[in-house]
Amino acid sequence: MSSEGESGALPVAVRWFGVASLMTDAAGELIYPLLPLFLTSVLGGSAAFVGVIEGGAESTAALLKLVSGRISDRLSRRKPLVVLGYGLTSAVRPLIALASSQWQVLAIRFLDRAGKGIRGSPRDAMVADLTPRESRGRAYGYHQAMDNAGAVLGPLAGFAMMTGLHLGLRTIFAWAAVPGALAVAALLAIREPARGGPEVSSKAIPGAMSEALETDPSHGLRPLVPYLAVLGIFTLGNASDAFLLLRAAEVLHPGSVLGSAILADPKLLLLWSLHNAVKAVLSYRAGALADRYGRRLIVGLGWAVYAVIYLAFGFADSAWQMWVLFAAYGVYYSLVEGAEKALVAELVPKQRRGSAFGWTSAVVGAFSLPASALFGYLFALRGPALPFAVAAALAAIAALLLGLVVKPAREERPSQ
Repeated sequence: MSSEGESGALPVAVRWFGVASLMTDAAGELIYPLLPLFLTSVLGGSAAFVGVIEGGAESTAALLKLVSGRISDRLSRRKPLVVLGYGLTSAVRPLIALASSQWQVLAIRFLDRAGKGIRGSPRDAMVADLTPRESRGRAYGYHQAMDNAGAVLGPLAGFAMMTGLHLGLRTIFAWAAVPGALAVAALLAIREPARGGPEVSSKAIPGAMSEALETDPSHGLRPLVPYLAVLGIFTLGNASDAFLLLRAAEVLHPGSVLGSAILADPKLLLLWSLHNAVKAVLSYRAGALADRYGRRLIVGLGWAVYAVIYLAFGFADSAWQMWVLFAAYGVYYSLVEGAEKALVAELVPKQRRGSAFGWTSAVVGAFSLPASALFGYLFALRGPALPFAVAAALAAIAALLLGLVVKPAREERPSQ
């Protein structure tokens, strides 16, 4: 890859998005690692209900991304939708502190994820609009690194509140309001020019075909369809991460049952923080690797890593294995988070990017609820080995199909 693509400064808007995501994830991850335990030990829920809540919430977010992405393609500026989405999430998330039933948590999580759905596609399309083609992997990698840094700070703050200040779960959840407000404030520094001019790039892309793809809206979303089909298979095996935390609780406390107070273990916050620390350290560099070696290759590698890790989760039986697996799970995320977005951005013309991110999220949403519900059912019925093995098999199949049916995007190849 050229030195220009490797060393060029990222747009200011991308950096402010990073700050907003850092704060938003600090708020979210202050709650998320403790939420399965809150549902099971405080509100008396089951693993299956955890799957319904998390799968349903993520499906809501994903389907709304389709709507918001298509709307943003028709607007001269995408920022209003982004601010609305961040604002909704920041406002409702701390309300979990007041919840007295599982159904109230379900409603709050749906609103929380609705905010994510409103902001997700417009924000991702803005990053692609404002970043040179050859730097998009780094841009998405940087955004994910900041996102993951917040996901490190959130659990660490929760650990300090739980063990040092001896605060209860509800009080900890209420503190999520502070970083949420700071996230919305950071968005005010972002300036978005009206769209409609030529796409930003630091160097010309040769070839008449490249020019045609960028200027012809009728090219549409057809090149995205094979990727969406493969993504659906992978997502069917990609249940909520809440099950990883429940699995860790089982291993850390052999013989305990869901709903036991012993599962409210602050070490789970440290495990989740380790996972996010690995993502924070590696995401930017993994994005640069995707720019250099191809987005499709890095995504396929990430899915293969996921398959191995999930298979191991099903059979792990000691605390040290949990620490290793949560760190390795961070490697998987680092590989795919930036590369997947860069791949989607370059499979379609710029006029359809909001819709492309929306359709990608819609596929994820369509399969997230059945994936988590099925995983929770198998988990409760047969124990951890079977659902983790099924998920691993689906991920391995998807990784293979990605290389067979998804054509590389024109900018996916290394710059010369």
